[in-house]
Amino acid sequence: MVRVRLSVAQRQEELLRAAVEQIEARGVTAVRIADVASALGVSNALVLYHFSTKEKLVAAAFAYAAEGDLAHLRKLLGRRTTAVRRLRAAVRWYAPTGQAKGWRLWIEGWAAALREPALREVARALDQQWKSELTAVIAEGAAAGEFRCEDPASAAWRLTALLDGLAVQMTSYAGSLSRAAMLAWTDEALARELGLDQGALTRQSA
Repeated sequence: MVRVRLSVAQRQEELLRAAVEQIEARGVTAVRIADVASALGVSNALVLYHFSTKEKLVAAAFAYAAEGDLAHLRKLLGRRTTAVRRLRAAVRWYAPTGQAKGWRLWIEGWAAALREPALREVARALDQQWKSELTAVIAEGAAAGEFRCEDPASAAWRLTALLDGLAVQMTSYAGSLSRAAMLAWTDEALARELGLDQGALTRQSA
């Protein structure tokens, strides 16, 4: 079988996709360069040519995994509708019951970031982007008079902290909380941050 010659960008994307899959399957600590190479049928040397160390490959893989979700988040928040509708759609999508990034992957990443400076910097930068995107739309909605929020940045921090914590619980202890309860909690948290009652949140985002 003849392998198609890929551009540098295409090859790197292929390697990053494989790295994400291997990290999800094996965990950050256990995954090896050889695992990524074997999954694609290429040599270890080729992987190391593009990413000189395992640490650099892992950091790049996490950045790659997050960029797709960031793009979708921006799409949700960029819709031509009210800020309340955009925020509720984004929060429910980001929640551990939604379709955002594989939470197991990110819990692995957070744990590894305690020991890996390169991964810690990547995770911090991506986390700040999530918060910045939410902050901007909360500020926009408050300025338009849709709701009251005196400190959009703090509201974004509290929302993401809650969702991250719930994700750890839901991923570590699967089945401990129903999807309906989880979504109700996220709605309650969003309504509280926007100074709305839950009924008003539901009506405005319907």
